Amino acid sequence: PPEEVEDASEPTKRDRSHLESTLKLNEDKPADDFSGVLQRLRKIYHSSIKPLEQSYRYNELRQHEITDGEITSKPMVLFLGPWSVGKSSMINYLLGLDDTPYQLYTGAEPTTSEFTVIMHGPKLKTIEGIVMAADSARSFSPLEKFGQNFLEKLIGIEVPHKLLERVTFVDTPGIIENRKQQERGYPFNDVCQWFIDRADLIFVVFDPTKLDVGLELEMLFRQLKGRESQIRIILNKADSLATQELMRVYGALFWSLAPLINVTEPPRVYVSSFWPQEYHPDTHKDLFLKEEISLLEDLNQVIENRMENKIAFIRQHAIRVRIHALLVDRYLQTYKDKMTFFSDGELVFRDIVEDPDKFFIFKSILAKTNVSKFDLPNREAYKDFFGINPITSFKLLSQQCSYMGGCFLEKIEKAITRELPDLLGSIGLGKKPNILSCDITGCGETPKNRYRKP
Repeated sequence: PPEEVEDASEPTKRDRSHLESTLKLNEDKPADDFSGVLQRLRKIYHSSIKPLEQSYRYNELRQHEITDGEITSKPMVLFLGPWSVGKSSMINYLLGLDDTPYQLYTGAEPTTSEFTVIMHGPKLKTIEGIVMAADSARSFSPLEKFGQNFLEKLIGIEVPHKLLERVTFVDTPGIIENRKQQERGYPFNDVCQWFIDRADLIFVVFDPTKLDVGLELEMLFRQLKGRESQIRIILNKADSLATQELMRVYGALFWSLAPLINVTEPPRVYVSSFWPQEYHPDTHKDLFLKEEISLLEDLNQVIENRMENKIAFIRQHAIRVRIHALLVDRYLQTYKDKMTFFSDGELVFRDIVEDPDKFFIFKSILAKTNVSKFDLPNREAYKDFFGINPITSFKLLSQQCSYMGGCFLEKIEKAITRELPDLLGSIGLGKKPNILSCDITGCGETPKNRYRKP
């Protein structure tokens, strides 16, 4: 019959039902609506954390300012890896973009030269990087600092897809070995680092038929240090090799990555073929399908924990801001104690900054407050910090109180010990009450957050 002939020429597409069921794309109920929780989180941040952050110029110490866009942003999944390993094809496949006008270009030669952000929107459209960076409601405005050359290499695509209501994908230019940074015209590694620091899940994709761990990739793994719990390694196009060959490649991959990762728990590796065509005949279809489903479950987990991670992240930020404020306060107090009518302020302060231990600045913080010594910033950082911000431009903590607003320090402490843990509790109740034990959410002094670097 003529139908069969037609079928042979057109590669058969595989069934997508497991994608829909695992990622819950068909459920009519709206995804958890956390807008109320986000409003409360923003309010706690603006009223209890930000005043102290600004008053002691925390942003000068750590270049990390939390914008409203960052508080409300969706979890971000980052795709990294050499060129032509199937990163863009994988995104097309997960979102069902194949054969639509908005599918990402794919091909054998390096095709993606931009950082492409795929996000949710009411209808398909493309947004220029310059526009994305100008919109402060999005979380991409800090990217402006990488310059105009980079913004030309940044592009946004809005797609009306159920999955993107809950997560944002970022496709990156393939790592091309033996290629100099300068040729790209912008600081490629710094841009990658910016995305790595903010990603909730990082897929590092490899093609088993051309496995080559070169310099740029080594560089990348160095940048991923400390983010091991977010990394998932994907051995894509697995059905293009015979089983025995695939096992050899799997071993070789671990061998070449071992020195770059060295953590007690190796990263999870998924072996499958992420694109719409049927698996090659005579390959381990069942295995590949199971691997794909576990990867989807992994993605789902990140989406479902997004609020907990966000609250824990803001709380961790608050702990750091509080420690910074206590330290600046100590430096200032020490300075005031040492100053006499005749002394030269500059010299007195230089003495304190050069050797804070002589004045027990860091020790007194540990003794007086429940601060972990692992959370203390490094002493050198404060030499630079006070180099830019003269000590006399700060006020003591005891003076940062107002009749109506209360004291800055008390407010941030209340946020860390009560308000943020309560907020965490309020979202856990609807789900599984048993999850709220402190070893998981870390209601103690330092939140254990599996998805952020310590």
